[in-house]
Amino acid sequence: MLPKANALRAILMFKRNHPMFIQRKLALSIGLILSMPALANEEFRQHEAHVHGHVEFNIAQDGQDLLIEITAPGADVVGFEHAPQNDEQQQRLNKVLEQFSHADGIFQLPAPAKCHLEESRIAHTLNGEHHDHDHDHDHDHDHDHDHDHDHDHDHHEKHNDKHQDKDAQHAHHDHKKDVHDEGEHSGHGEFTVQYQYHCDNMPQLQYLDTQWFNLFPNTQTISANVLTDKAQSASELKTNSTRITF
Repeated sequence: MLPKANALRAILMFKRNHPMFIQRKLALSIGLILSMPALANEEFRQHEAHVHGHVEFNIAQDGQDLLIEITAPGADVVGFEHAPQNDEQQQRLNKVLEQFSHADGIFQLPAPAKCHLEESRIAHTLNGEHHDHDHDHDHDHDHDHDHDHDHDHDHHEKHNDKHQDKDAQHAHHDHKKDVHDEGEHSGHGEFTVQYQYHCDNMPQLQYLDTQWFNLFPNTQTISANVLTDKAQSASELKTNSTRITF
């Protein structure tokens, strides 16, 4: 397994014991995807140039966890890239935020995989500042954790967790700062949406479909970057090709 994939595995394992770690872990996981040599070229980094009509999906999977991040120009989503200036634009923004709160309207995962949405985060920079909308989705899972650790092991684990948490905080801060600076200084407002799933039968998650083009017809292409336990890949979706295969 690649060293960066090993790092992703460590992040996801840490999250399973620290539920509040989701946002910082997402920032690190997506950062790992974007730093992969196969995915770091310009063809799959178009979002940095803020290309209208082009959206990016970054997907990371490890064990039973699935992470999806969407980065989309405001023009694609609501038709403008500034703060709403009238009631019609405000209503359009409210409608989009409601759409993003229903992940199953955007992504369809195979039923046999038994994936449950656990958390979501919706942010935009239409007025040059971050606006976050976080949602927790409660589901009961039978996760068995061994709590019979000796003192030395607990101390070592807590020490490692502290360092991982600190590193994650820096990564998350840098990720948010980059998005904030881009929105404030470039004048290009955009949306960032993150979904975290838990899948009881991950081997059955061999693909996912998206309704993005139907919901947001201003988008012409989507770059889908994927990192899983077994492989990493990059593909381009179009209106007539909306399935991401793992």
